[in-house]
Amino acid sequence: MTTTRTARTFHLTARPSGFPTPDLFSMVETALPVPGPGEALVENVLLSVDPYHREEMDGGWELNTPLEGRALGRVVASRDPGLTEGDLVLHRHGWRTHALVTAGAPGTRRLPSYEGVPLTAYLSILGGTGLTAYVALTRTLEFKAGQDLFVSAAAGGVGTAVGRIARLLGAGRIVGSAGSAAKAARLTGDLGFDAAFDYHDGPVGELLAMAAPAGIDVAVDNVGGDHLEAAISALREHGRIAWVGAIAQYHSAGRPPAAPRNLFDMVEKSLRLEGVMVRNHTAAQAELEELLVPHLQSGRITPDVTVVDGFERTVDGFLGMLRGENTGKMLIRTGE
Repeated sequence: MTTTRTARTFHLTARPSGFPTPDLFSMVETALPVPGPGEALVENVLLSVDPYHREEMDGGWELNTPLEGRALGRVVASRDPGLTEGDLVLHRHGWRTHALVTAGAPGTRRLPSYEGVPLTAYLSILGGTGLTAYVALTRTLEFKAGQDLFVSAAAGGVGTAVGRIARLLGAGRIVGSAGSAAKAARLTGDLGFDAAFDYHDGPVGELLAMAAPAGIDVAVDNVGGDHLEAAISALREHGRIAWVGAIAQYHSAGRPPAAPRNLFDMVEKSLRLEGVMVRNHTAAQAELEELLVPHLQSGRITPDVTVVDGFERTVDGFLGMLRGENTGKMLIRTGE
């Protein structure tokens, strides 16, 4: 049982206009929740802050209520027969130190026991981030060994996972874009990319053409805007794009994003563009674990994460992630 007698949560107090600022959040302290019948009290250990949280700030999240996000915690008291004190649980009650959960609720599951797998993996390459990458490759793109791939925002959580998984699936040439020269160097030096560029160095279409002069077969786009336009230009006939996110428009204050100027090339080259929503593919979780767990246990793959210590720094970690200060998945470590 936890010795802590109070719980802390973050609330959103106002909507942002443009890039979010710390004053839009407040930390609220309450009495520790007491589990009722069928509930378990979880003390959170790791919290996930994700790009989609920026979109939630514009209207998805209610003001002045505890925020939502993926989290990993340990059961400290239980009146749920499906959960025992000491169990590690993944759930969606993030942005707080403690949560009441129910076994079998959507987004809640007890962690499997995989010896030698770091806890950070369950909120990164084995979590929603990795599952997004896996289904983008195997379901949306129907990725085949030997195919050449472009990944935008490749140094982020989904981008690094795409690179790792594509290499395991026998990718040909993997090219990535990143937000700094240091990140681009890490993609090629540590993460198995064949080429990478800093998208600040010039027009993205030109940079991609230099990095992949023979073109690409498929793309995983996390950015939209000029990156999506560049992918359309670089794709060979019958190429495919898995569109995961649109970072380029997150701070646009309601302005619609500009459509790629070369959108008609999708017709001329018989391309396919399909959005990826991970909640539609939860049944693929077992496949993901079957593929990755042996490589995590052997050390061939390590979780690509940036960890911020301290619950009180959750907002700092979130804003840092939006500024691109992370490599891999941004996590908040709240406990042991």
